[in-house]
Amino acid sequence: MPQLNPLPWFTILIFSWAVLLTLTPTKVLDHIQPNEFTLLDIKKYQNLNWTWQW
Repeated sequence: MPQLNPLPWFTILIFSWAVLLTLTPTKVLDHIQPNEFTLLDIKKYQNLNWTWQW
């Protein structure tokens, strides 16, 4: 019964996980911050309290 022999599928499993764990993080991390941040002017708004007349 060939499905009981773990050697062929176990090596393929380990090799595919090794490829995924080495290539995928570098490709994902390249697209996280492609540009530098530029700070915009922060406008400070006045908080006008509204007093109710009742």
